Amino acid sequence: MISVLFAVLTALSNGTASVLQRRAALDAPDGKAMRLSLIGHLLRQKVWLAGIGLVIVAAVCQAVALATGPIAVVQPIFVIELPAALVVAGFVMRVGVTRQVWYGVAAVTVGLALGMAAAAPVGGSEDVDGMLWVPALVATGAFEAVLIAAALGNSGNARAALLGLAAACGYALTAALMKDAMSRLDSDGAVGLLTAWQLYATAAAGVGALFLLQNALQAGSLVAVQPMLTLGDALISITYGVRLFGEELRTGWWLLPQLTGVALITVGCVVLARSPLATARAAPSPVD
Repeated sequence: MISVLFAVLTALSNGTASVLQRRAALDAPDGKAMRLSLIGHLLRQKVWLAGIGLVIVAAVCQAVALATGPIAVVQPIFVIELPAALVVAGFVMRVGVTRQVWYGVAAVTVGLALGMAAAAPVGGSEDVDGMLWVPALVATGAFEAVLIAAALGNSGNARAALLGLAAACGYALTAALMKDAMSRLDSDGAVGLLTAWQLYATAAAGVGALFLLQNALQAGSLVAVQPMLTLGDALISITYGVRLFGEELRTGWWLLPQLTGVALITVGCVVLARSPLATARAAPSPVD
C-alpha cells in the first residue's frame, strides 16, 4: 500500500509539472530547440521553476514507491498522470476540458487498468545482476538514438510525440536505475548507496530525460506529448521489470484482456489527440 500511495503522489506531481513546463515552453523561441540554451531560457521562467520543484517532489515519492514495490506495479500506476495533466491544463491554459477529452481519458485509464490487472506482475528481485545492465544500456541507447533522429526529421506534434516517447524511455531507465540503487541502501546502508554507480547513472538519465521532455513540450501540444510519455514510461518500465528484475507477467489466455487494454489505450490516445485541448495555447498570464 505504501508503494501504491507514493506512486499516486508521483503521478499527480508529474502531471502538474508537465503542464507548468508546457506553459513555460510555449514562449521559447523555435531557434532554441534541441539546444542547451533552451534550458537557460526556461530557468528565467517562474512557472517552469515551479514545475521543476514538483519534479523533485515526484522523484522523492518515486524513490519511496520503487523501494517498497515492484517496478512493473509502480510505474504503470502513473497512468493517472494523464488525466491529472489534462485537468490542470484546462485551468492553466484557460481551456475547458470537454466531454471528448474525458472519453479519451476514460478509455486510456480503463485500458491500462485492464491490461495491468490481466498481466498481474509479481515476484522479482530488489537488485540487478551487474552484467545484465550492459545489454540493457546498449539497447536503450540505440532506441533513444533512433527516436531522436526521427524526431529531428519531423516537426510539430510528430516531433513532440517522438521526443515524448524518448523522454519516457529515459524516465523508465531512471526508475530502473533508481530501484537498483535503493536496494544498495537496504543492504549496505548510506555508504553502499553513495558508492553505487547506479545512483549517479540515475541522475544522468533523469537529466537527459528532462532535457528531452522540455524539447517535446516546446515542439508540440501537451496531448501529443503526454500519452507517449505516460504510456511509454509504463510499458518500457514493465519491460525493464521483466528483463532486469525478473518480475513475471501472466500469459496464455490472459493475453486477450491485455491486448484489449492496449486497444482501448490506442483509441483513447486518438480521441485525445483530436480534442481542442490538444492544440490549445495558453492565454496570457502574469506568471512568467
